[in-house]
Amino acid sequence: MHLKRSPRKNGREYLSIVEKRRDPVSKQSKTITIKSLGYLDVLQKEHSDPITFFLSEIEQMEAEKAEEKAALKLSIDSTHRVNGNERRNFGYVALSAVYHELGIHRFLATRQKSLNVEYNLNSIMRLLVFFRLLEPGSKKKAFENKGYFFERTDFNLVDVYRSLSKFATFKDSLQLWMHERIREKYGRDTTITYYDVTNYYFEIDEQDDLRRKGVSKERRPDPIVQMGLLMDNSGIPIAYQLFPGNTNDCMTLLPILKRIRREYGTGKAVVVSDKGLNTARNAYYLANSRGGYVFSQTVRGGNAELKKYVLNKNGYDELESGFKKKSRQFTRRVEFEDFDGKTITANIAEKQVIFYSPEYDRKAKADRANTINKAKAIIQNPKNFNKKNTYGAAKYINQIEYNKDTGEIITPVSKLSFNEEALKEDEKYDGYYVIVSSRHFESDEWIIDTYKGLWRIEETFKVSKSDLEARPVRVSRQDRIEAHFLICFVALVIIRLLQMNLKNLFSTTKILDSLSKSCCSHLKDNVYMFDYNDDVLHEVGSLFGIDFGQKFRTQADIKNVVASIKGF
Repeated sequence: MHLKRSPRKNGREYLSIVEKRRDPVSKQSKTITIKSLGYLDVLQKEHSDPITFFLSEIEQMEAEKAEEKAALKLSIDSTHRVNGNERRNFGYVALSAVYHELGIHRFLATRQKSLNVEYNLNSIMRLLVFFRLLEPGSKKKAFENKGYFFERTDFNLVDVYRSLSKFATFKDSLQLWMHERIREKYGRDTTITYYDVTNYYFEIDEQDDLRRKGVSKERRPDPIVQMGLLMDNSGIPIAYQLFPGNTNDCMTLLPILKRIRREYGTGKAVVVSDKGLNTARNAYYLANSRGGYVFSQTVRGGNAELKKYVLNKNGYDELESGFKKKSRQFTRRVEFEDFDGKTITANIAEKQVIFYSPEYDRKAKADRANTINKAKAIIQNPKNFNKKNTYGAAKYINQIEYNKDTGEIITPVSKLSFNEEALKEDEKYDGYYVIVSSRHFESDEWIIDTYKGLWRIEETFKVSKSDLEARPVRVSRQDRIEAHFLICFVALVIIRLLQMNLKNLFSTTKILDSLSKSCCSHLKDNVYMFDYNDDVLHEVGSLFGIDFGQKFRTQADIKNVVASIKGF
């Protein structure tokens, strides 16, 4: 270690303690900042001779480091403390590197200056984000295990909950901050943006203004909140917005899109989404924006003219493996009631791309099999069912009727029969898929390839619900609910950026699993033993210059890694 004196453009001199280390992978030497000290003129107010003082401190640090590296003697009779937890995580340092690369610590430090709070907002945010990624659970669980990371934890549980209220006040500004850092670092591509909506349930009985009963993606009866998420062309989340649970999916797109275009300056952007967002209002506004849209379009729910065109065998190009495709220019006539109640009628120049996939055909029939079996079961034993649990299957049953008050099936068994015609009508469209775009001048391939990227946002929601366990939500106040989803969003961005930096070699699940397993146990005299390494950690180590294969580290060495990674 040595004292580094860095002259700055303003004429001042900045001091820091640095150390040269050898990268375990590249074998090249690199200088790591161990401790930032400050400007010399400021330090002279604290020490009569700062240079001599810190040179002496470096000598002390070197001596302590040498002492810790001395031979370690272990006793075979050593025992654990009762209720003691001597195991700590080390893999989180990779998440910490991205967290600090985004400058979230600087954002929170700036906000803290204007708040009259004694606890450290950044320490709490780090804890909640890292636990959400590696050991997801309640905020209380994260606090009870706050010593799991090598981080500052001088706060109590009340501070954690109070901080949630603070986080909620700057949820939008933090999203914007992260967007700007990503744009600076990676040159974010927002010319194509992907949008989707999902919902998260609460295990409660009573509804409120935000938590409302609506159409649950998981078909649960609990109150839910809707989340709209916007993602860039690289699969990195841009922003999110919460809506009451009874908000229709199609009503969420324009509010978040207008906010993002106004505040983020994303400019021209093609919005890609599924058929649930393909409404007359959304299509009209996007078609008249500087970008446009690429939507999927249901065939069964389309008009007679579209169905006729899809089923007409003329015009299809036969491709390999049974695929076929055709397209046409089409004028879409839309009519809707605007937000101010005014009726708008307009024409939209659109391109429709239709393709048939044998795989989609088989999948549609397989997905329908359970519904058909359920319809047949209802016909055999209608007393076992009611209006609620016959949803989807009732369309395949002739003459089914319900009691308006109880929902019970009142049609006699002798009159119930399977609707073969309804089944044949549905089967006609199996395997066909329609994508529509206001970018009517683009090629079929461009429209199809652009739409294919939508799977990333669907997978991102799966990561949120499975890996991050974002639901059920375990806080009840609206401001704390907002903070919960902000923490989940920050976690999502971090893991997606890490995955991208690893060149998408591994799934998010595999990365998080490896980082969570990268742990160490305290042995004796500030020495920790590491017992896990794998190919993910090897690649992460190559990215950040950390040797995850090292079996023993002193506490000083670990803290040095933790400190240096924050300036990576």
